[in-house]
Amino acid sequence: MALTEKQKKHLRRLAHPMNPIVMLGNAGLTDAVVAELDRALTDHELVKVSARIGERDTRNDALAMLAIRTLSELVQRVGHVGVFYRRRNELPKILIPD
Repeated sequence: MALTEKQKKHLRRLAHPMNPIVMLGNAGLTDAVVAELDRALTDHELVKVSARIGERDTRNDALAMLAIRTLSELVQRVGHVGVFYRRRNELPKILIPD
């Protein structure tokens, strides 16, 4: 599901006014966090995640692993926040350009 730069730009624009729905804290990347993001992606398609853990490399690794485990695309990382996108199979809410 590799997104083009045009598609990522569109998704970043849509995500800008959003608040983080899922929080990744001191416990790190747990099964509960993965399940919560999976549910949020099913409901919303585009989700912001706040990752308040460790150093930059640890945070980036956790966000990348979260994308892999939820079969989603990491659209953007800014500071402690990551934006994730996963298209719904039936009736997608977000229409992205080709």
